[in-house]
Amino acid sequence: MDPERRIAELEAELAAKYAQLATQAARIVELESRVEALMRQVAELTERLGRHSGNSNLPPSSDPPGARGQRPGKRDKGKRRRGGQPGHRGSRRVAVPMERVDDIADFYPEHCEHCSEALPRTPDPQARRYQYTELPAFEPHTTEYRRHCVGCPRCGGKTLAPYDATKIPRSPFGPRLMAAVALLTGVYNLSRRKAVSLCSDLLGVRISLGAVSQVEGRVSEAVVPVVEQACARVANAEVKHTDGTSWLQAGVMLSLWTIATACATVFKIVKDGSTATLKPLFGALCGILVSDRATALNFWAMARRQICWAHLLRKFVSFAERDGPAGQFGRELLDYTGILFEYWTDHRKGSLSRDTLRAWMAPLREQVEALLDRAAQASLAGVSGSCADILKHREALWTFIDREGVEPTNNHAERELRAFVLWRKRSFGTQSERGNRFAERLMTVAHTARKQGKNVLELLTECCVAHRDGGASPSLFADSPAAA
Repeated sequence: MDPERRIAELEAELAAKYAQLATQAARIVELESRVEALMRQVAELTERLGRHSGNSNLPPSSDPPGARGQRPGKRDKGKRRRGGQPGHRGSRRVAVPMERVDDIADFYPEHCEHCSEALPRTPDPQARRYQYTELPAFEPHTTEYRRHCVGCPRCGGKTLAPYDATKIPRSPFGPRLMAAVALLTGVYNLSRRKAVSLCSDLLGVRISLGAVSQVEGRVSEAVVPVVEQACARVANAEVKHTDGTSWLQAGVMLSLWTIATACATVFKIVKDGSTATLKPLFGALCGILVSDRATALNFWAMARRQICWAHLLRKFVSFAERDGPAGQFGRELLDYTGILFEYWTDHRKGSLSRDTLRAWMAPLREQVEALLDRAAQASLAGVSGSCADILKHREALWTFIDREGVEPTNNHAERELRAFVLWRKRSFGTQSERGNRFAERLMTVAHTARKQGKNVLELLTECCVAHRDGGASPSLFADSPAAA
């Protein structure tokens, strides 16, 4: 055989082998890339599977039964029995004030237990009191208005009494009944069908589903001036908490937000949680805003914000549950956060002054920020980016140290949202824009009234009376005049 031809054949075979090896190498690289992507996906799914209210922003209501007791690091309660523990102060039923007692039954001793002498009925200022409370049988009071048509004895013509809108109510239901129905559906979140049943069983009032809807609309309009009072008070507050969650309107995803202070709470259902939508809700942007790290809130100056350390704590818990360097960073951050909350708890109890709190927090602040900086530069997936973002909020991490009235957590806003979250879970939201306005207004009135120590039913009734008669609306706040 010709040597040159043989060499050419071998070179061709070698080239084919190289091509085959190159194809296999490319296939190996592709498979390795797919394996790496799948590993990342498995890690992400595993992390999602392990999320609960203790290591994420999920609400406690999303935890399955028994999950809270199985969390890593959960304190062992030991073998304590249920109920109050030894040394527990306990509580007793508070007696109804005398001005609210309807009947009094007095009992006097007949004879002296020492000498059997007959005793006079002399009232004892320190008499032992026993109170018995019962509900009376509910009997709704119904007034019927009649317009008579009278025939003329002279000409035989018939004349109908004119309709007088000032004497004949437009609604078949009185202010207190409307307030009670709105309280059931808008504050206690009963379904309309259950509200209809309760009105019949408890109050003896027959009302249809359509009438319940009409009552909700009337009460919603009646409370507008009171809601505006709450909005004005929240907008001008020196410290306010805010948080948001999702809301459904006929299956469409909306956004529900609360702005809460020590004396008032406002709820708003808006189309989304974007900056353009949220910014108008806060008015003049005055005071300190306590919140999480939502980017939609970056319109608020960072120097006048406080980032919620409870949110950061849950984030650090999720870090600590990982393996390797990520878990180590998470555990160290958890240790520092625990010290932070210990200092704050001592300060709230009065055992740590504000000056001492500042002094003790100074080195802790440096250590936390240095640790976050190291974690941000460690190029750890799911950890470094979060730590870098936390450092972007550096100015807003420690506002609570220097400013009176500022809490390190946003628990206040989360607690206010809790009732709405439970409502959403039971009813899947609302069905119309009118339903949104009714829900946010009634919850605003109820939460603010309770903070002011006012009876919600009485306040709603006053609003309905003012709306019916065109009078002045009641005031939510003792230090402000009633709205005109």
